[in-house]
Amino acid sequence: MFDELGPGHSEKSYQRALAIALRAKDLQFKEQVYYKLKFRDEIVGRGYLDFLVDEKVILELKKDVNFSKTHMEQVLNYIKLSKLKLGILLNFTKEGVKFKRIVNIDQTA
Repeated sequence: MFDELGPGHSEKSYQRALAIALRAKDLQFKEQVYYKLKFRDEIVGRGYLDFLVDEKVILELKKDVNFSKTHMEQVLNYIKLSKLKLGILLNFTKEGVKFKRIVNIDQTA
């Protein structure tokens, strides 16, 4: 996918292209999945996951040179909130796509 598009595009463009690629592979996924952050049964925050694949894996896309601590913590928070085991952070760089697996160690048993 990245080889076809090349570097320098917006994160949203890569997201749209990834959705096309996932559909072509017949993978089940949801895009822009809404979530609520609750504290003492009250909503204190909300946001959207880029992708939830097969109801098991969160894919978060970034257009960044390196894996920032902030982005890795974001994905870890997403997988903990959703009680999943695995998140993948995809970075679209001018050298190509790089990824980092992020595991929720609370859910590995």
